[in-house]
Amino acid sequence: MLRVVPAIVTIGLVGAFACGGSGGSSQSAAPAATAGTAKVDPATAGSIAGKVAIEGDVPPNAAIPMHSDPVCAAANKDGAKAETFVVDNGGLENVFVYIKDDLGAKYSFETPKTPVRIEQKGCQYVPHVAGIRVGQPLEISNDDNTMHSVHGLGHSNQEFNFGQPLAGMKNTVSFTTSEVLLPVKCDVHPWMHALIGVVNHPFFAVSKDGGKFDLKDVPPGTYTVEAVHEKLGSQTQSVTIGPKESKEITFTFKTATS
Repeated sequence: MLRVVPAIVTIGLVGAFACGGSGGSSQSAAPAATAGTAKVDPATAGSIAGKVAIEGDVPPNAAIPMHSDPVCAAANKDGAKAETFVVDNGGLENVFVYIKDDLGAKYSFETPKTPVRIEQKGCQYVPHVAGIRVGQPLEISNDDNTMHSVHGLGHSNQEFNFGQPLAGMKNTVSFTTSEVLLPVKCDVHPWMHALIGVVNHPFFAVSKDGGKFDLKDVPPGTYTVEAVHEKLGSQTQSVTIGPKESKEITFTFKTATS
């Protein structure tokens, strides 16, 4: 099952009153897949790097009216916008790029103990898109002096929902199976959305710095690499890398006006 770990006991109690449960769900988590036993040989591992580009007129990000919560409005005096389309020099950011093949069933990877962190800051999730390993802790914190309700809408993973009414509160969850992309929302502030790519291997990235991504230490083989954007959908490419080989690829998403 998906685990929800309160940072302190009172968080779980407050979450139960605020959200009807500290992490309950009507869904059952998918059983964990059997892990492989082979080890990636660093002497032969290669890499897949590249860029996510966008063509056509980029739709404007929607303005976010936050007047319903004075704390949120005060934190965004100059206004706030959604992060649906983050473009720099023709590169599209916030795209989740990963090897789609089930490498966790073939290879054995140590699960990171260091948590991936998502902050609620200025009544928005930071970062907007994140990647995480199956079993790795995800820490979600409230940096705002207002109530947040963190609602993860897992399909393959168990749904979770907990309240964080005070600044400084933190909860930790983990996932039992791969899921791309798992949406997270705030039931108090309907504009707040985040997306999480959950995979059973370390070969993933979120495009940044002008759409760049880098998948390192990939074992030789032929793989399907997928790039997923929240509005423009997904694209795949077949990539073959030999021992110590580095490949560069480009994904190009097109808007309706391209």
